[in-house]
Amino acid sequence: MHKFGGSSLYDADCFRRVGEIIKAQPEGRSGVIVSAMGGITDRLLRLAALAERDDKGFVSELDDIGERIATTAHSLLPAETKARILDQWSRDATDLNELLSSIARARSAPQRSRDLVSGYGELWSAQLLAAYLAHTLGDKRGGRWLDARDVLVVRHGELGPTVDWSQTQRRFDKGLADFEAGVVVITGFIAVDEEGNHTTLGRNGSDFSAAIFAALADADELTIWTDVDGVLSGDPRRVPEAQIIRTLSYNEALELAYFGARVLHPQTLGPVIAKNIPVLIRNTFSPDRPGSRIGRDIAGTHSVKGITAIDGMALVNLEGTGMIGVPGTADRLFAALKRASVSVTLISQASSEHSICIAVPAELAMRAAQVIRDAFADELADGQIQNVEVTDQQSIIAIVGDKMAGAPGLAARFFASLARAGINVRAIAQGSSERNISAVVASAESTRALRAVHSGFYLSAKTLSIGLIGPGLVGSELLEQIRRRAANLHDEQQLDLRVRGIARSSRMTLGERRIDLEGWRDGLAASEMACNLDRFVEHVDADHMPHSVIIDCTSDSGVAARYAEWLERGIHVITPNKKAFSGDQAYCENLRSAAERGSAHYLYETTVGAALPIVSTLRGLVDTGDRIRSIRGILSGTLAYLFNVYDGTEPFSSIVRQAKESGYTEPDPRDDLSGTDVARKLIILAREMGQSLELGDFPVQNLVPESLRDVSTEQFLDELANYDDEIATLYREAVAENKVLRYVASLTSSGEAAVGLQKVSTDSALAHIRLTDNIVQFVTDRYDDNPLCVQGPGAGPAVTASGVFGDLLRLSAYLQGAG
Repeated sequence: MHKFGGSSLYDADCFRRVGEIIKAQPEGRSGVIVSAMGGITDRLLRLAALAERDDKGFVSELDDIGERIATTAHSLLPAETKARILDQWSRDATDLNELLSSIARARSAPQRSRDLVSGYGELWSAQLLAAYLAHTLGDKRGGRWLDARDVLVVRHGELGPTVDWSQTQRRFDKGLADFEAGVVVITGFIAVDEEGNHTTLGRNGSDFSAAIFAALADADELTIWTDVDGVLSGDPRRVPEAQIIRTLSYNEALELAYFGARVLHPQTLGPVIAKNIPVLIRNTFSPDRPGSRIGRDIAGTHSVKGITAIDGMALVNLEGTGMIGVPGTADRLFAALKRASVSVTLISQASSEHSICIAVPAELAMRAAQVIRDAFADELADGQIQNVEVTDQQSIIAIVGDKMAGAPGLAARFFASLARAGINVRAIAQGSSERNISAVVASAESTRALRAVHSGFYLSAKTLSIGLIGPGLVGSELLEQIRRRAANLHDEQQLDLRVRGIARSSRMTLGERRIDLEGWRDGLAASEMACNLDRFVEHVDADHMPHSVIIDCTSDSGVAARYAEWLERGIHVITPNKKAFSGDQAYCENLRSAAERGSAHYLYETTVGAALPIVSTLRGLVDTGDRIRSIRGILSGTLAYLFNVYDGTEPFSSIVRQAKESGYTEPDPRDDLSGTDVARKLIILAREMGQSLELGDFPVQNLVPESLRDVSTEQFLDELANYDDEIATLYREAVAENKVLRYVASLTSSGEAAVGLQKVSTDSALAHIRLTDNIVQFVTDRYDDNPLCVQGPGAGPAVTASGVFGDLLRLSAYLQGAG
């Protein structure tokens, strides 16, 4: 059995697509239940509304519907068949005109008349499709159609239409007694009541029709063809990361339908459950996709299958000490609501019996509150009940899944996800089956709540939303390293790294899901978005992402000044930028407290020694109780290079110029020669030891002559030769003492610090480094006679980027452990 909705039958191309789907089915007996062509039912109901106002516009609007039917028939059918279909349309239009005219005379459209008007759409689509199938499949396989009013008998009650199964089954068996093979097209939505009057199953009732006819035929399965790929784990309009749920149980599907999953009508599953008929939800426009399968004993990988919401709700709270221990209170409450025809969506009662809270549709809230006040008027007057309170603009967020039963920790994850998103929960409900947990939140926060909860259950704890600031040498190399490794990390470690924002000082580019790292340069160059860090951070820190991280690859103090703000809102920070960690001591301490308040991490291994594990080694020594006696090292790759190459045979100024031309220095070599960068690194290490150290607290030797500090870079390079003799003299002195020149940072446990040029013994580890190596010696209680050394390349875009990448991987490990 197959059911096609209005979107699947919108026009002639859609009819052809449906025909191809039916043609591809195995031969045998097939039933096809159809809705009206897309939009037709709404237009028919509009005809009734116009007629009720005695607006003759219904005549022209009916003609417009006829034009659409005729256009579709012209495109699909041969002349003879088309004439027959359009003749039938003309007879129907005459009947409709007479009915609408009688409505206009009475200025009233009773429900029976509305049902009759609205039911024509299914008749027209069924006849069109049957004729088209006869044309394409041949009369033996296609061409037959069945008016559901000849079979389906229902009676209307408080719970909606109920099928008279015995009478309906007899009619079905009789109507299709000679149907042994082929395709029969059946009208959805319409039926007759027990008196034989035309009626409908209500809006979206064609799914219910499909289930009824599947049960009548004892079908092997029922496929509902629609315009989506299946049942989704969330509303894709509100949850960008919503995924197709491949398998669901009947109970899970019922819960999701109740809570508004738009693919299924809530009544659809009843008939098929009784006959244990599987239901498939598939996409008419992508018939190759498997869709979702619903059945009795269907397992799945997720404990929580769907996260959904009902908006437009209000909470009504009945509260009072006089309710405690008094039997019959709930009975009086719900009896009053029943008399007032108020449907209750959710119930929450405190175990103390001090209050009962219900969620009702917002438009019924004031009526509900009034009937409750009337029912408990005496108790309110006596003070036994203190209040009947209404809170409007509420939404119900629900998680659904059969495997939730008996699985510890799911409720904790649900409410922790809401808490991390800063969402307050007003009421909670859970059925004893443990198949559903619901929470009431403010409607203004419902989308954020959906995204947060969905990410908590459907996205890995290793899914990171990444924003990179500063795609210069280091930043661009980092993006390339991520690009090369992303697929492997996803497959091997389930690590999903999503670069969703890239910003430089002038502009930025943002990606909804992720930025294509193959073409990020072109995307950034073409972007017309001026760099706005507030907007950038809001995008990266999306509600539907479980974790967000800002990677700052600039040396900008203004960006570094934002770290505390980001950490406090729960955004992780990774950076090689030394400004925040070597600047104001109070700000550095504030970073730690901000990270604690936001439960965020900040990683800065590459602020000292690029990818060398200098900071982490020091932290490990301190955390394990070792006492650091002293730190001594070479912390500048540039200065290491200069004094490794300099041997007195060539002027120092020439080596500086060659180093700049080879890319070993900053664009202005004075940034390296000033020693400030080394001093900042030493401050970071001192603070890791627990010391309070700032720039200006210790001597830093500036190798830039004072007279050359304010001139242009080119003038500096030209005039540096005037000072070559000073370096040459120091070099000769060092050689005479069997030593070498090295630019060294040193720190003791007592806080004595210094940065400058030193004569280092040739048997020291600091004397035996490669060109741009950094080296740090830790002398500790454990490493006394033989200091612990960390040595290796300490500069260069690739090395530094790999260190930042390493911090990113460490962050994912922390988050996985926390998850």
